[in-house]
Amino acid sequence: MERVNALNEQIKILMVENLMLKITPAEIADDQALFGPNSLGLDSVDALQLVVALDKNFGLKIPDPAAAKEILQSVNTIVAAVQKKKAG
Repeated sequence: MERVNALNEQIKILMVENLMLKITPAEIADDQALFGPNSLGLDSVDALQLVVALDKNFGLKIPDPAAAKEILQSVNTIVAAVQKKKAG
């Protein structure tokens, strides 16, 4: 469980640094939506930057918009995808 929390923290830091968010990693909830209503307010440019950063930092390839929509829902869904990639 501790590795999951560390990974969550890494992803939040990556998001704040790469997307130049005006909040701290601690202010991002693990299950907070990244896009859409009541979300972190990311846009399509942020999504592209996030996909590139996840590939560069974790080797996580997001091949198409459908996969991106599934993976980039929240920190939790990104963590799950990174863990699945590491396991596979």
